[in-house]
Amino acid sequence: MKHSLLLPTLLFSLSLAPASGTLAQDAKPKVSLKETEGGLRVELNGEFFTEYRYGDEILTFPVFYPVHGPGGVPMTRDYPFKENEGEDKDHPHHRSLWFTHSVINGSNFWAVNRYKDRDPGRTVHKGFTRIESGDEAGRFTVKNEYVSPEGAVVCTDERTFTIPAIKSPTDTRILDVAITIHASHGPVVFGNQKDGGMAIRVAPSLQVVRQKGAEGGVAPTGKIVNSEGNLNEDAWGKRAKWVDISGKVGDRAVGVAILDHPSNPQHPTWWHARTYGLTSANVFGRGTFEKLPDPASAEFKIEAGKSASFRWRFCFHQGDEKQAGVEALFGQFAGQ
Repeated sequence: MKHSLLLPTLLFSLSLAPASGTLAQDAKPKVSLKETEGGLRVELNGEFFTEYRYGDEILTFPVFYPVHGPGGVPMTRDYPFKENEGEDKDHPHHRSLWFTHSVINGSNFWAVNRYKDRDPGRTVHKGFTRIESGDEAGRFTVKNEYVSPEGAVVCTDERTFTIPAIKSPTDTRILDVAITIHASHGPVVFGNQKDGGMAIRVAPSLQVVRQKGAEGGVAPTGKIVNSEGNLNEDAWGKRAKWVDISGKVGDRAVGVAILDHPSNPQHPTWWHARTYGLTSANVFGRGTFEKLPDPASAEFKIEAGKSASFRWRFCFHQGDEKQAGVEALFGQFAGQ
């Protein structure tokens, strides 16, 4: 591969200075980033947090997999990277944690089986432009090309990921995502589709329900709630500042909150929040979620030579949204 609940723990600024030479010569930074074969490994205080992956044969877009929450518990589904007995095997394109969209300039970039007669488009890793470990945070920046099934570059993007340090293994773990999409090869149109955006497929036990026909495996314990108080299936298609999914992984009560920054276009965003484990912040699906008579009228467009920028924050926390103080976490994020 190339390229804790305690709120005081999270009081940091995103305008962090790059890691300086203040560490002892052999000391390891609190947030360590290391390139791997086809990706980048992230460690917090020497413990695995996640890996950014782009080089796996099955990938048509970069992902974070696996992702470990407080106490090191797995927060995302293993399939399709690994097949576990009793784990739902639907939607093979739901790959842990990722960003892409169904239809961009007419090409599918989301689902490997969206079109039966042709391959999907691919988000192609073009390299890391920054990799910084540090005692306050780690951050890295990547560049990508969106290449259609016919081989044409549709657009490009630049993504910066920031991972703040933690004090304790049980502290809330944060992944900040900043993506700028460039209409570098002509105008860009994101089709009005529900499938797309900044997404996560949570671990099986964090699902609210199992997929129809699924048998065995762990029992679902999950709950979905958004900033407006909508629960489970009622959170689908609603606009909200954040969505939280919580439940149990093993005997540990954990959750993940996805926060939509107020600077994002059309904030608060719409949410493709499914009780079977998928949640995505999808600003591109307004026409579908609101059932507009002409969904195409709400297509998200970027003029040639222009760009659009987005910011999201993932907070992997203990307990549910109240115990984690998700509303306060959003207020902190919104002020940065």
